[in-house]
Amino acid sequence: MADDVLTIGRIGVDLYPLQTGTHLEDVESFGKFLGGSATNVAVAAAKHGRKAAVISRTGNDPFGTFIHRALGELNVDDRFVTPVEGLPTPITFCEIFPPDNFPLYFYRFPKAPDLVINPDELDLQAIKDAKIYWSTVTGLSAEPSRSAHFAAWEARERRPITVLDLDYRPMFWADPSEAHAQVSKALDHCTVAVGNREECEVAVGETDPDKAAQALLDRGLELAVVKQGPKGTLARTRDERVEVPPFPVEVVNGLGAGDGFGGALCHGLLAGWPLERIIRFANIAGAVVASRLECSTAMPTEAEVLALMGENA
Repeated sequence: MADDVLTIGRIGVDLYPLQTGTHLEDVESFGKFLGGSATNVAVAAAKHGRKAAVISRTGNDPFGTFIHRALGELNVDDRFVTPVEGLPTPITFCEIFPPDNFPLYFYRFPKAPDLVINPDELDLQAIKDAKIYWSTVTGLSAEPSRSAHFAAWEARERRPITVLDLDYRPMFWADPSEAHAQVSKALDHCTVAVGNREECEVAVGETDPDKAAQALLDRGLELAVVKQGPKGTLARTRDERVEVPPFPVEVVNGLGAGDGFGGALCHGLLAGWPLERIIRFANIAGAVVASRLECSTAMPTEAEVLALMGENA
């Protein structure tokens, strides 16, 4: 049976301070959570009842064991998550200064196992058959992951719904121009793109939301979603434009909000909802995550989000 949502990319362990408003050197205790953007999107989709799986790699170590256990507990299929000998499972620390300052410290040395996804190890049929195939820009930052991403897209042949999360992290790239070149090539294989204004600039050279969305549609995509922070979210297809304001919450940790948005977006697209409802649902799902400390285990259910929309499940 085909996956509803199949993601590929980062996986690791988030070690988040249990004292907010505190610099790492002064933090005394941490919570341990499953992490990684592509992984969190799969978790979010699973929380909405979707059959989800992730393609990634871990170290052959206790943190890798934890990841498999956490994926199982969160109903995400781990059949495509394999170990890499000699490389440690990545860990990520953050500092939490609400409402809008959450510095991240990635420990992905000497190389993250999720960048050692090899083309010949991919289940191309599963990628081809998935109802939604979700990739992130980080996977293009190094080989062999870059080649694996393009091999997967070649096999998928730009079937709907093929999503590129423009999740650009400068620390993973030697040069923004290299990121632009790789993302530009990737857009030729995708039908949906999701990113904020800065990420759109890397992708298509535009920060104005409407111009960025138009530039993405001009590349042959069917849906462009541009996150505008406090201005909400813009979504455009070739014949529809919707703009949805943010959902107000007291922010605890904003780091997982985009992934919660992504999983909810997948759920709405698969349900065939009207575009405005999809974006409103995704905005609220992301806001719920921002109101909680952790990322993966903070993802809301469909019923939780619908209740905040004033609807019944």
